[in-house]
Amino acid sequence: MTESHFLTHVFQTKDFSSEELATIIPQFKRTTFSKNDYLLKGGQIENYYWFIENGFVRSYVVDTEGNDITTNLCASGDIVIDWTSFFLRSPTREHIQALTDCVCWQLDFDTFQQLFHSIQSFREQGRTTLVNSYFSLKKQSVSMIADQAKERYAKLIKEKPHIIQNISLKHIATYLGITDTSLSRIRKEISDE
Repeated sequence: MTESHFLTHVFQTKDFSSEELATIIPQFKRTTFSKNDYLLKGGQIENYYWFIENGFVRSYVVDTEGNDITTNLCASGDIVIDWTSFFLRSPTREHIQALTDCVCWQLDFDTFQQLFHSIQSFREQGRTTLVNSYFSLKKQSVSMIADQAKERYAKLIKEKPHIIQNISLKHIATYLGITDTSLSRIRKEISDE
């Protein structure tokens, strides 16, 4: 396994033995998506998770009025998955779509289960990733209620500047729970400060 393989940055040698890496990394399949391709559509069961090597992906749901509302924005190094659908084997309500051409590394459900139950360090990393994902979702939910839109935007700039630079304002606005017009006003206010 070459040191330069993208997944060696995901599964670091400080956490995994070289034997474990030699077992884990070949299980992933390199997959490419073109801009606007779907990794997952509403109503399907999530059978894979992907690490994004490069590109941008969003998750979204369609609200009661037919508008698509962005629920997550992902970039290089992020995991893209609907955890609930993946683990409960239930149809998803979310869509996951490539916003740019993407290179991803895919692992299927059955292989994930086999690695999870046979390699303790893989299991521990999986648990940590799931917990961090939950915390991130919880923070986002609370922020939508407790923070002003300007604060949510400022936090996104600070935590994910690459998202701001590469994702359309329309998707960023729905992710922040505001209109395009409000986002334009907030951006102007921040640039004038």
